[in-house]
Amino acid sequence: MIDRLIKRIIAMQNPTCVGLDTSFDYLPDDMREDIATFEGAAEAITEFNMNIVDKISDIVPAIKVQVAYYEMYGYEGLKAFNYTINYAMGRGMIVIADCKRNDIGSTAGCYATAYLGGTKINENTLHAFPADMLTVNGYLGTDGIKPFADECRASGKGAFVLVKTSNPSSGEIQDLELANGKKVYEHMGDLVAEWGKDLIGKYGYSDIGAVVGATYPEQGAQLRKRLPGVFFLIPGYGAQGGSAESIKGCFDERGLGGIVNNSRGIICAYKKPRYSGMSYYEAARAACIDMREDLAKALGKMGR
Repeated sequence: MIDRLIKRIIAMQNPTCVGLDTSFDYLPDDMREDIATFEGAAEAITEFNMNIVDKISDIVPAIKVQVAYYEMYGYEGLKAFNYTINYAMGRGMIVIADCKRNDIGSTAGCYATAYLGGTKINENTLHAFPADMLTVNGYLGTDGIKPFADECRASGKGAFVLVKTSNPSSGEIQDLELANGKKVYEHMGDLVAEWGKDLIGKYGYSDIGAVVGATYPEQGAQLRKRLPGVFFLIPGYGAQGGSAESIKGCFDERGLGGIVNNSRGIICAYKKPRYSGMSYYEAARAACIDMREDLAKALGKMGR
């Protein structure tokens, strides 16, 4: 799976991932009028997502769909989540389900089946939420990740494990120093490399990647050197304060090694003066082009 993602990044010269963290409140006023039910909200969110996907799928390699923004609309919201995943995949995009699942044994296996594998119903194999990649929390240790890694092997899918997250208080745990002198996030990064060492693709990166926040540039650059075979999903660009320069160290000398997520900066771009007068989907496309150019200035040609 990681080779497919990298191939699309090179073809589009764009390591951008658009986060469809779509709250009903983010929709334009005319799309929210006279809606008072979960069903109505979910239908409007689905329409919003579809129009953005249609407008960006030729220039953006991947989307990330954050399940929490759909769970709060109940069963109807999960239908919107599932429809969005399938719609984007139908447009050729790589889809990352951002669920940060975390458990052990058979329960972790069920999560892996739901998002990466297939569920057996008698003689049929059905796919609940058929994403290409899934975010997972590795802080339960190896037995919490093994079912996901096994499913990646079996299904040709991928996973991103939380290593150094972009939130301000991440250091309360992740920056603690262990008895051997390593920081917690460094140790987690080493585990990620170990978990994915037999899933390395032709570009030198594994299907088991790491989440590394754009808001910690020094740690990102350090982790890139420490983990040469681990691909990064990089949140925190834009609204959280990360910039193209701050994430430069997360990439290798080929301009590869990561994909940068931007959620509100894209899906709410129509609210910004820079994109005044555009529809929300036209503004989303324009914001994606601006982000692509911003990243290109920092990274140069990707795949060189």
